[in-house]
Amino acid sequence: MSQIHFEEISIASTKKKLRNASYIDDDLVLIDDLASLPWPNEPRRLNCILLAFCSAGKVQYSVNTEEYMVRANDAIIISEGTIADSYMVSHDLKGVGLMMSSNFFKDTVHSVHDLSQLFLYARSHPVFKLSPTEAETLVNYYNTIKQKVDETEHHFRSAVVKSIIMAMIYDISNVLYRLQQVSDKRQTRAETIFTSFINNVEKNFRSERRVSWYAEQQHITPKYLSETVKQVSRRTPNEWIDNYVVLELRVLLKNSTMSIKEITQHLNFPNQSFLGKYFKEHVGMSPSEYRKI
Repeated sequence: MSQIHFEEISIASTKKKLRNASYIDDDLVLIDDLASLPWPNEPRRLNCILLAFCSAGKVQYSVNTEEYMVRANDAIIISEGTIADSYMVSHDLKGVGLMMSSNFFKDTVHSVHDLSQLFLYARSHPVFKLSPTEAETLVNYYNTIKQKVDETEHHFRSAVVKSIIMAMIYDISNVLYRLQQVSDKRQTRAETIFTSFINNVEKNFRSERRVSWYAEQQHITPKYLSETVKQVSRRTPNEWIDNYVVLELRVLLKNSTMSIKEITQHLNFPNQSFLGKYFKEHVGMSPSEYRKI
């Protein structure tokens, strides 16, 4: 089978496109000017975690086909494995950000279950408003992190940076915790189910597309899963699963050397004809036609 060669949004590629970026290996890169973030306008998978803060202007983007608008004093969390698209910025955009590898993030927040759960919550709330004080605190953290990252001769540089990021994440998580508390208990339970569902879809959509299977993983009925997902996201489980599959198909058709037969096998479709009908139903053209445009 041919190798998949589609472009990803990675720390390595971002480092190359940013001038004089502050970074630690391929684990962390700092973005001093959010407007310079080199994101394309075609679907690309994020293979790291992005934390960013907008201090002025606007950013519009989509993650897994969901569109978001970011304004002044908004924070952004985009998780690894999501597909970003349709990135547009206003002429007056200002902000900062940092991208972390999954391993760097896990090393930073190791053994802190509560933080992990709050960052899972952020999957369904990737944009959230900060108070002026919280915004100022986040910028101060960023400046301190940058100062330490630039101290390349510091023997304990990585450990010090992780400690500062850990403190910053605690403060971000406190904001997320506050947002969670605003919701009533029923909604919080619903969001927990939705987050678990999305996590399972992200890991398994290439091989499993039955709603009943995803319900079974959470030990709930397919009806309850469907009602809960629709309540939280205004989309059905089938729509979410289809979104992931179609996005993957688009990326593979445009950015890989895989044949349509190989893509059929990779995404566990019964045959090429079935894949062709599925793709045309959702995109409006055949896989071959889409690959040519």
